[in-house]
Amino acid sequence: MIETPHIKCYKEDIASIVLMPGDPLRAKFIAENYLDNYKLVNEVRNMLAYTGFYKGKKITVFSSGMGLASMGIYCYELYKFFDVKYIIRIGSCGSNNPNIKLLDIVLATSSYTETNFSYTFNSENINEVNSSSKLNNIIINKAKNLNLKTGKTACTLVFDAYMQDQKGYNARLPKDIIASEMEAFALFYIAKKLEKQASCLLTVSDSIYENKKITTIERQNNLKDMIELALESCLEVE
Repeated sequence: MIETPHIKCYKEDIASIVLMPGDPLRAKFIAENYLDNYKLVNEVRNMLAYTGFYKGKKITVFSSGMGLASMGIYCYELYKFFDVKYIIRIGSCGSNNPNIKLLDIVLATSSYTETNFSYTFNSENINEVNSSSKLNNIIINKAKNLNLKTGKTACTLVFDAYMQDQKGYNARLPKDIIASEMEAFALFYIAKKLEKQASCLLTVSDSIYENKKITTIERQNNLKDMIELALESCLEVE
């Protein structure tokens, strides 16, 4: 049994590849609806994790919580102490480009941040880090029947809808940012430091360019496409 400050389970209970939604209940949903012979392997702080089999492939679904700090804790411990090799984040995002529509699926090729995460972690002033080209190529090949959008995403400390000066924030960002979320930079940066691999799939849940709110059914169905794309991609990982 390995017990870190935030995870308690046997090393063999964690697969080498992990899908990482933010929401613990989404991890539970994926296990119950997609995995065979799954079991709950972590519930410390109610950050639920399940390991089971998808079409014969051993996969762990581990919730990360919200924000860079929470993602940084869980991906570091999984990579460092449980021999995880690959993590694919699956979450939601806001659009930063009029061509990125509600319910589109976005693959982050890199993550940009204004935060000092890298400086605090490792005394480096780094504001952009790439995701895994190996994982990304697998995902792109699996997404041939989907309108997958790829590009640089922004990683924020503040939920974009709550920003007091969202226009000012967007104006400061590099012009090639296509979407915003809150976890990917920490995941990509720690993966790079520990010589692991990470990728990030996102579903667009809000956009400043569209005066429309998505329904619960629309959100559920599109998340289903993203989840299934991630799971199918796992089958191609060694």
